[in-house]
Parts: sequence; C-alpha cells; structure tokens
Amino acid sequence: MKPKPFKLALIQMLVRGGEQSLNVSHALELIAAASSHGADVALLPECLDLGWAHPASQTMAGEIPSGTVCQALMNSAARHDIHLCAGLTEKYGHQVFNAAVLIDNHGKLLCQHRKIHELEIAHPYYAQGDRLNIAETHFGTFGLMICADAFAQDRVLTRSLGYLGADVILSPCAWAVPADHDQNHQPYGQLWRDSYIPVAKEFSIPIVGVSNVGKITSGPWQGRNCIGCSLAIDAQGNELVQGPYGVDQECILYIDINPVARPARGTAWTDIWKADA
Repeated sequence: MKPKPFKLALIQMLVRGGEQSLNVSHALELIAAASSHGADVALLPECLDLGWAHPASQTMAGEIPSGTVCQALMNSAARHDIHLCAGLTEKYGHQVFNAAVLIDNHGKLLCQHRKIHELEIAHPYYAQGDRLNIAETHFGTFGLMICADAFAQDRVLTRSLGYLGADVILSPCAWAVPADHDQNHQPYGQLWRDSYIPVAKEFSIPIVGVSNVGKITSGPWQGRNCIGCSLAIDAQGNELVQGPYGVDQECILYIDINPVARPARGTAWTDIWKADA
C-alpha cells in the first residue's frame, strides 16, 4: 500500500505505578482529546496500564486482545475513528510480557510486539519477545518496537523493521532519569537521537517514540522520574519535535507525518545505492 500523510498525536501522559484503572481511564480521555483535534493516529507510552517494571505486572497484567485493558483501547479506537499504538503489560500463559499493540480505527488489533531488548533490571518482570512485527494501515506499513529495542547493538532491531518494509516506526517508551538529574547541565534525549536518526536516514523512515511522565514509586527504578521528552524524527533524519521535559509535563503533541514511497519489500538496498551512484 502506498503510504500517505497523516496527523499523529504523541500522547505524553502521566502514568501512575500500579494504578491500572486510573491509568486506562486517563488514556481513554486523552485518546478522545486527540481524536477531537483531528489526529489520525495516536501513540501512547510503554506499559501505560501499570508503569514500566512495576511489581503489579506480576498479578495485574491482562491478555491481548481479550483482556479488559486491550478491549478498552480497541473500543476507544473504533468509537473515535482513530488508529492507536500503545504499550501494555501482557499476561500470556504463565509469562508476562512488555508489549505494544497497534489497533486500527475500526477497533481491530492489527499486530502486537513483545519487547526484545529489555534492560537487565527488568528481566524479573518480563519475558523476552522473539519476533518483530509490521502491519498494513490506511497510511502505509507500520513497524512496532518498544523503548530500548532502539539501541540494541548496531540498531539491529530498528534496521530490521526497515528491511521488513516499515514506512513508519512507532515506539512506546518510558524514559526516566535520577531524581537529581540536571536538565540544564545535561539535556535529555541525545541517546534517542543517536538511535533514531541514522536508521531514519538509512531507510527513509519516520521514527517516533513517546514517553510517559510521572514519579516511579516501585520496582528497580523506584525514586527515578519519567520525564517525557517524546521525540519524532522524519524520513530525512530531521527532528520534527521533542516533547517538554519534566515529571509533570503531560501533554499531547501533534505533528504531520509524511512517509515516503519505499522500494518493494525484498528489494536489496545495496542495489538501489548502486543504481543511484
């Protein structure tokens, strides 16, 4: 499917650790707001239901797609005629995964992703994913990853989504800093620019990561703050927007995404480079 422009809402929402009902209700309010502002697609943070690496993941994670949280998001997507990408805590058999879902504007689950490159401190909470996923939408082919997937060695996971044919890459994230972090002395975000920009330029793919805000109250990063700074890079490797920094900087950012027509899946990029040389 030929990609086409769309309006993306970056929902940099407050996530309260372990407060599933409150977080999901709040996410639904923000999705409604994004739709009312004309967004075609909304991207929400990693583990928006419980917070990243919160111990409640072991008892409160829900199934995908049959769990109440995923069902609520699917119903919201259909009600508001909007595509959604969101990070959820998934229960699958005896395992718990750090997952992301892509839902179309009719409420259909198009695909899900289970985080592969999880930080070691979160291994007690989440099993490891074992595959990458892309899905066709009205706006082109979307690829999913989650947060630290982006800085796997040699950016192998992000680049693999490019080889699979993604026109856009969406990434729910939870970016956190120590409570004493000095933003003026060490501005946050260079790690993600260094992870996103080379792949965006190499494959001509917009890449967008959305982080939550709020204090981390439990788990291995207890005492740290999630500080937003959500980031969007266009298909030429230019920064489109960076969200505000701060534990209380909840916001919705709106940007226009313009995917570019890419070679048919399976075409060797080296052949294209040689042809252009």
